[in-house]
Amino acid sequence: MRALSIPQTGKQGTTVAVLTRYGQILRQYVKPKDPHSPAQMRIRSNLGRVSARWRVLSPEQRQAWALAASEAKSRPRLGKSTALSGCQFFIKINCARAAIGLEQLADPPALPQFGPNPVEGLAITNAHGSITLKLSVPAAPQSQVTVYGAAPCSAGISFVRDFTILGPLPEPVSGVSDITDIYVARYGVLRVGTQIFIRTRQQINGWEDAPKQASAIVPKV
Repeated sequence: MRALSIPQTGKQGTTVAVLTRYGQILRQYVKPKDPHSPAQMRIRSNLGRVSARWRVLSPEQRQAWALAASEAKSRPRLGKSTALSGCQFFIKINCARAAIGLEQLADPPALPQFGPNPVEGLAITNAHGSITLKLSVPAAPQSQVTVYGAAPCSAGISFVRDFTILGPLPEPVSGVSDITDIYVARYGVLRVGTQIFIRTRQQINGWEDAPKQASAIVPKV
């Protein structure tokens, strides 16, 4: 239910406070599902490997990460963010790299300068039941680009929150990157009339820029 109170987030007892785009919400705590999906287990494995690597760094390397962490901030919460610790920054960078199959870094990378995200938009076609999802990429990517997808939703939806990593951006061919296979592998066969939301983020040495979003509706034949 909506609540008239100061903005807050977090759990107290069996009540969870959430600040949404519609205002302050209070709801009963429900234990999250733990399906042990392949994607979920892969993320846990990456986190475990990265955390273990932190423990074997030299004191000088850990100090370097602590100093570099001053350039990184936590995800904003109630409009505020704080500086990360050296360990948190190490995990943030290396988990982002592990998610797209890159090796871990023992030394902190410098803050990069990102150019414009080359992905322009999403187009969905339906040729006699054969549905394809393609991203327009008119300019060659100058960095790693990761593709995120949300589960298919109603065509009337204008905002989605939960995105999952689908994988690296497939190599563009003639300015187009076909993401059908990586999307279907995560969410299954596409249905006519559903809306698909995609986000892309550039990555350089584990640093990521702001996500760029595109959406389209699966058309009829």
